Amino acid sequence: MRVLVRHSLPERYREDAARLYWQAFGSKLGRILGPEPRAVAFLTRALRPDHCLYVLGDDGALLGIAGFKSPAGSFASGSANDLHAVYGRFGGLWRQLLLRLLQSEVDNDRFLIDGICVAREWRGRGIGSALVDALVSEARWRGYDTVRLDVIDANVRARALYERMGFAPWKSETLGWLRHVFGFTRSTTMVRELTSRAS
Repeated sequence: MRVLVRHSLPERYREDAARLYWQAFGSKLGRILGPEPRAVAFLTRALRPDHCLYVLGDDGALLGIAGFKSPAGSFASGSANDLHAVYGRFGGLWRQLLLRLLQSEVDNDRFLIDGICVAREWRGRGIGSALVDALVSEARWRGYDTVRLDVIDANVRARALYERMGFAPWKSETLGWLRHVFGFTRSTTMVRELTSRAS
């Protein structure tokens, strides 16, 4: 299968991207952003199309997305206003505080990946690998020599993909009491040095 990765998600795919993101990360974020209709409403508002790479099928359906962070913002973080608009003032406030504990900081020395999602029925066809390759190219174009991502302990398949594509564990953190909120115990930061190309 030939996979064409495109830059800057068109506005008409915003809700599809939100649903795809929720399909990939709903188990991790469900207790914070759920139920699904409200989560999709929030993500539809919050996603930044200019911080996204994407893949379409022959029929125009959205098959995969990959977000990234930059000093100008991130693909899926959203704002306090987005949270308040969907969850109300109090609901938005406590969600904002908890999400702040989870979100990685902007690392000006490394290019940060902010989520890779492939539609469930299209996994295993090279779309995830193509998105990772495109993110590496984006990092090089922006002048970075290292790419960084975080993967949770339960996502064994994703970690295996990243290792095949040259990423190596850099550090690992446990969530402590937050594991009861987010539903996973440990997160591993992985990095790939671009000066020694692995693929």
